[in-house]
Amino acid sequence: MKSVEITARTVDEAVKQAAEELGLSLDDIHIEILEEPSKGFLGILGGKNARIKAIPKDDNNIGKAKKYLEDITKKIGIEANVAVKETNDYIKMVIAGNSLGVIIGRRGETLDALQYLTNLVVNKKANERRRIILDAEGYRERREDTLRNLAFRLSDKVKRTGQKIYLEPMNPQERRIIHTALQNDRYVMTLSEGEEPYRKVVIMPRR
Repeated sequence: MKSVEITARTVDEAVKQAAEELGLSLDDIHIEILEEPSKGFLGILGGKNARIKAIPKDDNNIGKAKKYLEDITKKIGIEANVAVKETNDYIKMVIAGNSLGVIIGRRGETLDALQYLTNLVVNKKANERRRIILDAEGYRERREDTLRNLAFRLSDKVKRTGQKIYLEPMNPQERRIIHTALQNDRYVMTLSEGEEPYRKVVIMPRR
């Protein structure tokens, strides 16, 4: 994805330079502030410039996906903003606002469904597929901590009993968390069994 990183005295200056370099208007770029400007000692020495990353909104339909999410939240009566953070492996879109429990749903089911639909929007007719991770109120991080603790607790049980344990059905993202948590354990191994959407992780003694 085409993007530029710009360093300038202020964020506004950096944003304008980024727009000029990309040949786009300010409305057509997404801005991620990497570093805020700061004044040095006595306002002179040791100050830091602003540093930003600018991404064309139309690249891989990210702008379209952002608008899609904002429209959905508005239709269900929630005033929310969507922040976008890009990495080499995925694009994380974070919904911020009030009363987002309805967006998350039971065990994140609504959030997962919305994430699936957003992936369809972003990757429709795209030359390069990008994985979208959707989050709200830090749910993904809390859920990851819960799953990692569950993985460690159940792996201890497998070691004590020598019996395999089947976890509840999970989506691919959550199964990956379990696999990753136990991948370096010398005494247990994990695999996935079943068909979607009922595919589940099995923890068993390592042979």
